[in-house]
Amino acid sequence: MPRSCPMEGTMSPSLPSPNANAESQFLGTRIRALRKRRGLTLTELAEQSKLTAGYISQLERNLAYPSIPALFNIARSLGVTIQWFFASEAPTTEADRGYVVRRNARTSLHYEDGITDELLSPQPLRQLEMLHSRFPPGTYSEESYSHEGEEAGYVLSGEFELWVGDRHFHLQEGDSFSFSSQEPHRYGNPGEKDALILWVITPPTF
Repeated sequence: MPRSCPMEGTMSPSLPSPNANAESQFLGTRIRALRKRRGLTLTELAEQSKLTAGYISQLERNLAYPSIPALFNIARSLGVTIQWFFASEAPTTEADRGYVVRRNARTSLHYEDGITDELLSPQPLRQLEMLHSRFPPGTYSEESYSHEGEEAGYVLSGEFELWVGDRHFHLQEGDSFSFSSQEPHRYGNPGEKDALILWVITPPTF
């Protein structure tokens, strides 16, 4: 069954392991720093993002990973896209900067239940964003969300379920899809092995 995500902060969050990597620790630091830069209290950010102050506090202290919709709501409330929260400390040569992302220089975000996104498109922002997503078996973004733009995806391996508005799709390796991001959408992995998805989003509002 799909796992629900704590949009209201009512569920127990998934706790990082004691060996959480630097990128995981980087996320909480960036959320807290940007919130303070915007002059918002935890309560004010919670109200704007439709979460709870306690849940956001756990994220800022690196005691929990966010769900995808939760981080999207936080980003929108703080006036940035999710791409802003990707760690920006990966080594990049001057020749590659802005054009090429080497495999060992990808930056990533970690969500609850082990879902991860790796940023494949170079920073700074351009007119499209490319992501490599990993969904462990049985993990879902249960809460639908929407935003400006369009997106497309390709199932590299595994199974993938996609809901767009009232439509539901069960996708297999080699299948691809596209839709308007303004339609409420959610997705997940019903299979018994990791689902790997290549995403392209334009403009990079995610």
